[in-house]
Amino acid sequence: MTERISPTGTDRFPELISVVLPTHNEEAGISRAFDTIGRTLDDCGVRWEIIAVDDGSRDRTFAVISSRAAEDNRVRGIHFSRNFGKEAALLAGIHAARGEAVITMDADLQHPPDMIPQMLEAWRAGAKIVHGIKRQREHDSMVMRIRAWIFNKTISWLGGINIKNSSDFKLIDRVVVDVIAQQLPERRRFYRGLADWVGYKNVEVSFDVAERCDGEGKWSLLGLVELALTALVSFTSAPLRIVTFMGLLTLALGLGLTVDTLWSWFHGRAVSGFATMILTLLIIGSFIMISLGIIGEYIAKIYEEVKARPIYLIDESTGFDR
Repeated sequence: MTERISPTGTDRFPELISVVLPTHNEEAGISRAFDTIGRTLDDCGVRWEIIAVDDGSRDRTFAVISSRAAEDNRVRGIHFSRNFGKEAALLAGIHAARGEAVITMDADLQHPPDMIPQMLEAWRAGAKIVHGIKRQREHDSMVMRIRAWIFNKTISWLGGINIKNSSDFKLIDRVVVDVIAQQLPERRRFYRGLADWVGYKNVEVSFDVAERCDGEGKWSLLGLVELALTALVSFTSAPLRIVTFMGLLTLALGLGLTVDTLWSWFHGRAVSGFATMILTLLIIGSFIMISLGIIGEYIAKIYEEVKARPIYLIDESTGFDR
């Protein structure tokens, strides 16, 4: 167990570890998460706090958090005024965390708490970031596995960041916490990508995705698509280069059609190819619309950043007055 010397130089006490739990409609399982994570941290011999961020739940999630915070001064809760998304909930928890290291994980316990000791060991050995990497997802349906594979492959290939089988299950050192919370002002965030982008010394620990204990999964296909677009626009301009490629391809098609037309005219044949013309126009039109869509995504992100609205709004909090 690592110890720190107090400012007076006389007392010694274990380091403080913060755990951030983004929650949304987790009334059924949040108490189990508190119990399991708390026992694990006690076994590790550290001081700890759990910060549960309620992302605008429609059930009694925050009431359960408040009740536990009243019983245990190591539990704190934040309740958003509405649903701002998981990325905002993670950031709010990171902002509120006081620990020398911060662990971010899901409240449904699919990120296994028994991996925390291994993450702490890697951190104490010098790692600034410990990435939880999914080894297998046998409890997920085939559809969920396929869409997760497509998501990770697309972001890793186009975005230039390594998120293969990565998750929001991470341990980040206070140095990284301060960078993410204070020096990265962007509003549309992708936590997994930012944790890789900052570039501090990092290690990976593998885990098997556990079966969800209570409730239902929150990620929809539309939500994953939106997250993927945010990740791509935030970390790469590759889609804009795709627009250039489509323009060059359209030029090549146009030149080919021009050569065919001139060849037919010089040889005294009637210029044919009505179907070819129609297909060419359809292809060009599709390329134009796709290009406008890609450019529109970047303009939309610029628009969101320029508005400079808060990333989240807190309706109430509990446990922070102690």
